[in-house]
Amino acid sequence: MLDPDASCYLCDNPVEFTCVKCQQHVCGRHGRIRILCTACLEQARTKKEQSKPTIEQASCDDVPILEHLVVQFWGDPVQLMFDQRLEVTEQPALVARINGQITGFLFYRPFREAAVLIVAIGVLPRYQGCGVGQELLQHIEEYARSEGKRELLVVTSNDNLPALAFYQRNGFQLFEVAPDVIAEKLGGLHLGIGSILIRDELRLRKSLTTG
Repeated sequence: MLDPDASCYLCDNPVEFTCVKCQQHVCGRHGRIRILCTACLEQARTKKEQSKPTIEQASCDDVPILEHLVVQFWGDPVQLMFDQRLEVTEQPALVARINGQITGFLFYRPFREAAVLIVAIGVLPRYQGCGVGQELLQHIEEYARSEGKRELLVVTSNDNLPALAFYQRNGFQLFEVAPDVIAEKLGGLHLGIGSILIRDELRLRKSLTTG
């Protein structure tokens, strides 16, 4: 089942986040970054479903839903990363389920000799803050280790401060910036999260040989 609120309540843009105060679904342009103390953040999280998700490989039956979600999240099934254009839904994927329903997904692919690239990761807004994203990262890390890979790689845009915080909390380090790459893909400058101009590709990695 898809999230019932497929667009921002302030406009028709795709939903990316849930307001921790009013629980309304919002797009990146209408979201704002704020500091919350841990007590208030926990109060917000307790309003959401707390069931632990199950993670499994996506099946053929999941493909139509995942294709819809990829477009809903990013508007384009093609993503540019590490100087490659990748069709997201042509990659293998993990899905997270709560009560049998897809609540999150992670597309990935082996990359170079010793890495696994996270092509796309998304969590439905109503389940953000419930640990779904962390569970997906944990499972892709286990997969990468089982394949003898030495690192996980991922990219995000310069405006996506929530994603940047999420990855760093989970052991990723920023190691490279590709200036203006995303602006060129979009055909110019566009406002992103918090009205930050989207310009650059931020590249992060997590070593699987330390810690």
